[in-house]
Amino acid sequence: MKALKSMKLRRLVSVIVPTYNRPVLLREALASIRALEGDDLEFEILVCDNGLTAESKQATADWEAFYIPVEIKGAGAARNAGLKAATGEFIAFLDDDDIWAPGNIRPHIALFDAKPSLGAIFSQIVYTDADRVPIGNPWPDSLPDERSELLRKLLSGYYPQIGGTVIRSTSLRGAGEFDVSLIGDQDWDWQIRIAKAHSVGFVKVPAVFVRERPAGSFDELQLRRIPYSRQVFFRHAFSNLRIWKSPFDLWRGYRLTLWLYYKYFTDAGIERANRQEYRSALKAFWYAFYYFPVRTTRNLLSNHSARSAFRNSIFGIFSLKAENLVD
Repeated sequence: MKALKSMKLRRLVSVIVPTYNRPVLLREALASIRALEGDDLEFEILVCDNGLTAESKQATADWEAFYIPVEIKGAGAARNAGLKAATGEFIAFLDDDDIWAPGNIRPHIALFDAKPSLGAIFSQIVYTDADRVPIGNPWPDSLPDERSELLRKLLSGYYPQIGGTVIRSTSLRGAGEFDVSLIGDQDWDWQIRIAKAHSVGFVKVPAVFVRERPAGSFDELQLRRIPYSRQVFFRHAFSNLRIWKSPFDLWRGYRLTLWLYYKYFTDAGIERANRQEYRSALKAFWYAFYYFPVRTTRNLLSNHSARSAFRNSIFGIFSLKAENLVD
């Protein structure tokens, strides 16, 4: 009888893990999921592979997960395949290069049980370097309860990491599938749709360790993402005009949404100039100016570090040219 009672209390969570040719990191991700299982909690792990490699398939089998081949490239298509296959009471996510924190999932389920009206729950994330060493504190500290305030925050620079998101399976109808036409920010677009359709809760618990690329090392990826971030912002900002307090508030939301790109290229320019990589530094400053001309001009005039890095890069290139002429 005790065994039967325990079986009835065990909650099933489907975990969707998109992967593409990273079997070593995939194994770490799957291990972090299985480590959370217990008498009260069971995971249906769905590895959705659009790399279609034998190594990823073997890693899936070794951790007793379900392998789903996905011929359409992209994390959005992979996650959609997982949504179609999921049978759990709740659905969670984890990217193949990230790992779950030990305290994940159970606080979400407890809050779902306490508040049956919630359709989804966001939680905290922790950024780490490539060696899984944290490089910042868990964030955010809090989220607004009121739906319009949460939507305004989502459209003002808050990107909830997908690994810290849990949704009731019954709430999928309101959220829909991931938009595969978006090369970037499919998860952000999907989370905004969740917040529009359902009440969203928040647990102040670190849920996922997000493995960051080295700063300034992925220019092309950032450049590809900017148009999609703009597209997602305008898609939702103008279809929900009532959430904005004023036209200036909307404009502020747009600026905050794109702030991370501006910061990325400005910081990259400064770091590269300090390493005397002058051409690469000017290239980063050019990208910052091209997409954010007013903000970049103001920063170069007022920020000593940015101004010095920009000036040193120009002088450095002229010095190199002069040396080449002499040689």
